[in-house]
Amino acid sequence: MTGERAGNRAAEAFAARFGGLPEGVWAAPGRVNVIGEHTDYNGGHVLPVALPHTTRAAVSRRDDGRLVLRSLQHPDDDADVAVADLEPGTPSGWAGYAAGVVHQVAGSAPGGLSVLVDGDVPAGAGLSSSAALECAVALALRDVLDLHLGPGDLVDVARRAENDFAGAPTGILDQSASVLCTEGHALFLDTRDRSSEQVPFDLAAAGLALLVLDSGTTHHHAASGYGDRRRECEEAAARLGVGLLREVPDVAALDALADGTPEGERLHRRARHVVTEDARVLQVVGALRSGADPRSIGPLLTEGHASLRDDFEVSVPLLDACVEAAVAAGAHGVRMVGGGFGGSAIALVEADAVDAVTAAVADRFAREGAPAPRSFVAVPSAGARRLR
Repeated sequence: MTGERAGNRAAEAFAARFGGLPEGVWAAPGRVNVIGEHTDYNGGHVLPVALPHTTRAAVSRRDDGRLVLRSLQHPDDDADVAVADLEPGTPSGWAGYAAGVVHQVAGSAPGGLSVLVDGDVPAGAGLSSSAALECAVALALRDVLDLHLGPGDLVDVARRAENDFAGAPTGILDQSASVLCTEGHALFLDTRDRSSEQVPFDLAAAGLALLVLDSGTTHHHAASGYGDRRRECEEAAARLGVGLLREVPDVAALDALADGTPEGERLHRRARHVVTEDARVLQVVGALRSGADPRSIGPLLTEGHASLRDDFEVSVPLLDACVEAAVAAGAHGVRMVGGGFGGSAIALVEADAVDAVTAAVADRFAREGAPAPRSFVAVPSAGARRLR
């Protein structure tokens, strides 16, 4: 759906629900992370691209002090709460992510807001549907309420909404990708100092495609083992005497964690994933900067999946099956994406092999008794923007 059509659809739905056109419609994309999983909250590097799939927010001010939220994807789950009564967990569910953003700037919206949400970012697929919602609403509030928020401020508002209001302890990867990504590029972000670089990422010119395969196993950061992994990383850093695992110089420095106890061995594996994953990000970026054949990054993607599966233990059987089937079908590299415990995988494939790889994964899923995965080719797209 084009931006114009998407904006018009959201505006028309808003008018049908609230009795008048919105003050505007804003959109923010989901993302896939080429490489760099669970490194963001450890101060490391990430390399996401924005998807063409977006969440749209049609917004207008009210004069009754209430926040009214409606989603076309959740038509029976409206939220209506006084802005003054917003608190973590109220409202909950999908509305909590939007309400969390309003909560961050509630003092600037005492009269209330009407918000109509529409979108096509697959939920629970590891593609940052929650961040897309938060960033679309944050950008809308900046414009509607005339808030002086730069791109970094929008990222912070959206991330705090997810962390503090919705209760999902994520880093800044998802919101940064949704706000900062540009068309045709991957975002190379240092999450420690928040410096960034737009790295050209034109796979089509090389005859390649980045295929997204949704396993159909949904995940929810607020209720999954994501928080456990973050706590384990913090404990590993504390035992090593560093503030963040990013500060560990190399894998050999992790030997102090492997003290022979089950806990020590577990922390060693968690930290090993983070340190080696950060190194993989730098290798991929180095290859892309040098103009190397993008096929050369494939083995690093597959290596990253093995690390997420074995050291970080966040994969699930269908994601592993997806990786195995795609590699067997000729993919150059495949790995799960997102926080884990479900979601999607990405496969770097020849452009003319998209159908064959998709069919091979579907056949493997059928043998596992699972429906065929939803799939699409990820085209590096623009970040959050106003549609109308």
